Amino acid sequence: MFGAGGGTSSYEETRSADLIVLWGSNAREAHPIFFHHVLKAVHNGAKLIVVDPRRTASAQWADLWLGIDVGTDIPLANAVGREIIAAGLVNEEFISRATTGYEEYCASVEPWTLEEAERVTGVPADAIRELAHAYARAERAQLCWTLGITEHHNAVDNVFALIDLALLTGHVGRYGSGLAPLRGQNNVQGGGDMGALPNKLPGFQDVEDDAARARFEEKWNASIPPKNGKHLSQMFHAMESGELRALYVIGENPAQSEADQKHAIELLEGLDHLVVQDIFLTKTAQLADVVLPASASWAEAEGTVTSSERRVQRVRKALDPPGEARDDVEIVYELAKRLGADLGSPRAEDVWNELRSLSPMHAGMSYERLEELGGIQWPCWDETHPGDQFLHARLWDDEVAVRAPFKAVLHDPPVDKLDDDFPIRLTTGRRLESFNTGVQTGGFSSPLHRDRSTAIRLAPEDGARYGIADGGLVRVVSRRGSVEAPAAYDDTLRPGLAFMNLHFPDEVATNVLTIDAQDPQSGTAEFKATAIRVEAV
Repeated sequence: MFGAGGGTSSYEETRSADLIVLWGSNAREAHPIFFHHVLKAVHNGAKLIVVDPRRTASAQWADLWLGIDVGTDIPLANAVGREIIAAGLVNEEFISRATTGYEEYCASVEPWTLEEAERVTGVPADAIRELAHAYARAERAQLCWTLGITEHHNAVDNVFALIDLALLTGHVGRYGSGLAPLRGQNNVQGGGDMGALPNKLPGFQDVEDDAARARFEEKWNASIPPKNGKHLSQMFHAMESGELRALYVIGENPAQSEADQKHAIELLEGLDHLVVQDIFLTKTAQLADVVLPASASWAEAEGTVTSSERRVQRVRKALDPPGEARDDVEIVYELAKRLGADLGSPRAEDVWNELRSLSPMHAGMSYERLEELGGIQWPCWDETHPGDQFLHARLWDDEVAVRAPFKAVLHDPPVDKLDDDFPIRLTTGRRLESFNTGVQTGGFSSPLHRDRSTAIRLAPEDGARYGIADGGLVRVVSRRGSVEAPAAYDDTLRPGLAFMNLHFPDEVATNVLTIDAQDPQSGTAEFKATAIRVEAV
């Protein structure tokens, strides 16, 4: 939509916002550092609105909670947009100067009246109207989302629907108003910035751009394939077809993190050669032909990380990796030598300076400046540039060279349909103290790993309806498989909605249940919308 793969705003702007909308984000538990900034805004008088199927820990701080039915984000966003238009609250001057496709967007949202949206989403019409008017009238508004929006088979369309609202109201490209995709784990933003995407070189330069590719080929003294590569889901499809026969996994545990887990493991087991580089012997590493023990980069390596506000910060080595473990960079460079390519110096600062010479948006970020300034937000074009606190100020210029397009999107319900055999909608998410498949957080005792942390959480009404006792053992069944888990009543859930986390897969393999229906553009699986039934054991 804007030509850059990063959140538009800074944490400072979150703290000074008049309105914060968390849409599909339980930031209180999943992004607790960011949520501290949200709380500072709330204590300063900002209004907080949360859109989430569950009344999460974040929603409990909110002025308004919209308890949406899973998979109906587009109808809700379209209804908010229609109400903003109908109430005459659009920023007409911004739309005419900085956007394209407005008329088509208006036509696409016209069917989504407040009443129709209430019928489809389960959110009362009055609440939809309140969200629309609050967002349109706010002077400074931050719209934030995370996996509750992106872990769907139509993830990209969900994001388009939210960005449309910012274009309608002019809440982008200026101080205090912006769009914040909260990254799932530490340095996810940095991974994308460094080119860990199948269609991008470092600095979000297109792989298929001949001029950009030539700069990297000259520096690396090697040719780069001129076509986009495969994202994760496409890799698994290629394993299934026999096209992909070898896999190199760095810091990922797909044997337990992929949807439809049994099928994912079958595909990994069928490879000719599997290499895993990690700090632990994960379930994926246990399947590997070769395991390369890596460093814990947060303490055992030099380098940089990038936060959700695009701030690049230094990481300093505190101790040496244990035993035969080695820094990830050293492993990659040594492997390159064995394959006949000398990548030069593996010293972290030398690697970073090479990156700066190739990525214009990082050019001004020397180690000296990163340390002096406590980190710098990209883009930072040269060593006199302070870094941009917020992105896309160009949209407010008198003449906008590249306008932002509205994207009309249609409702497409979850792939895994509810019926008499599978009447409950299971959604998944994270807990405050745990990461993903628990590789880094599940192996030690903690008072936060409290009783029934592996439980399926049910509305008390569903427990009574299906004969499930609070604390009783149940079998959870989807169209792909079943697991046994304790049940826990949870009054933050509405009838018909259940919740599980993914953090303890050795005890309860939640991803045996989830569906691998994928978004065609991002490749993200629909972890958030599984159809299940629950049986007492």
